Amino acid sequence: MKYLFLLLSFFSLTLYAHKAVTPILPLPEHIEYEDGTFVFLDELRIYAGQAGQTFRYMEAELKKRFGIRVKRADRQADANCLLLNTNRNSRSEAYTLTIKSTYIKIEADSETGVFYALQSLFQLLDAASGQPKRLSAQTIIDSPRFNWRSFMLDEARFFKGEEEVLRLLDVMAQLKMNVFHWHLTDDQGWRIEIKKYPMLTEIGSKRKDSQSGGFNSETYIGKPHEGFYTQKQIKRILAYAKERHIKVVPEIEMPGHASAAIASYPWLGSSDEKIEVPVRFGKLYSVYNVIDPRVQTFLKDVVSEVIDLFQCDVIHIGGDEVRFNQWESNPMIKDYKKKKGFTSFMDVQIDFTNHMSRFIRERGCRMMGWNEILGKNLHKDDNIVFTDPSQKIASNVIVQFWKGELDEMRKAAENGYQLVNSFHAYTYLDYSNETTPLSKAYEFNPIPQGLPKDCEENIIGIGVQMWGEFIPTVARMNEQLYPRIAALAEVAWL
Repeated sequence: MKYLFLLLSFFSLTLYAHKAVTPILPLPEHIEYEDGTFVFLDELRIYAGQAGQTFRYMEAELKKRFGIRVKRADRQADANCLLLNTNRNSRSEAYTLTIKSTYIKIEADSETGVFYALQSLFQLLDAASGQPKRLSAQTIIDSPRFNWRSFMLDEARFFKGEEEVLRLLDVMAQLKMNVFHWHLTDDQGWRIEIKKYPMLTEIGSKRKDSQSGGFNSETYIGKPHEGFYTQKQIKRILAYAKERHIKVVPEIEMPGHASAAIASYPWLGSSDEKIEVPVRFGKLYSVYNVIDPRVQTFLKDVVSEVIDLFQCDVIHIGGDEVRFNQWESNPMIKDYKKKKGFTSFMDVQIDFTNHMSRFIRERGCRMMGWNEILGKNLHKDDNIVFTDPSQKIASNVIVQFWKGELDEMRKAAENGYQLVNSFHAYTYLDYSNETTPLSKAYEFNPIPQGLPKDCEENIIGIGVQMWGEFIPTVARMNEQLYPRIAALAEVAWL
């Protein structure tokens, strides 16, 4: 972590020397330098007021990372560091960090703002050389451009484990990213304990081998892969994320990317074929039989258990890359399509997605999905063809745009949908550095050109994705992450 902090501090200094000499990343909105220096002596006396949670985090980090002792002061007059949370009910993430020669003051309308000011302060300390640490007097006024700044980790393909997730949450906190999008189920693995359906992890979390070398490769790693999170582990991770003001959005894929679940419980599938958890990656064809009442009950049971565990206000259902060949051969689904008068099997998917959206809303949560849920064919290059559906997705769904014509994103925003822009050409960190160099990441504009001003607020932020098909190790993942994750975090903030 120390190496990462120094790397990002150097990265920020190098890129922004022409704007402001600061090691803070993302670059703050406003910095004003003054005469004077604050010197960190043996003890920092902190008045925390209502920011008690942030004080405990600050105390631990200062001791662990910088060897600075902390004492809590009961009165502002007795402190040389003030954490002032002025409006506990505010959702603002803005902050002001003031460093004078005799004190440091952090002011924010929320404890999240206080927390982000601390991240800026810690980056200044990371860059300060010598002992005792000395910081130039300055005032920083800062706030984010977007409210949704997410990082997605795909663990369905390769399980990374609790320790690594905690480390990534620390990275996110430093970069002021506030949503951890956790991709926990897919064709190649089911990574979350569901107590009502234990076979999901007894069978679905294990596969015999893993493809390597690309989607068309016939090469394999040559050993089994497995792993999943117990609910006890997930609760620890959620508590860690909460302390860092990070919302966790779980993704439970449906109706496609369902092979691991169908391998565990074959009656979930749309065909009679019994399958194993796939060892190959790519767009596989196992799809839930969403018309079967047993399957609907299963999915609602899983979603209910996940919402209860995560206490989340958003749950991601995927909805991408659904292949309709199994539905076309299934008498139950064909009959349902005919009775409903649907023009396309995409209508069946939208009908199912709206059904789940209503259920999720009744549970006090909100559905999110990849932009296939809008009903457009994004995969004509795969010889997938269907007529435009007659159904529309529910208006309260959050759409995560990753592929397709930007006109479709503009239309969705103009129609009132809230969108997270995760356009793959800029935000997929599994792509090579040659395909998506650092400069291209910085060029990303989350607001599509031509979107009317009054619709811009419907682009609520960006998503940065770390897909895992060919990222089997933590070391390989880190090669892909840095420094592009920092660049995209800055795009989301500035």
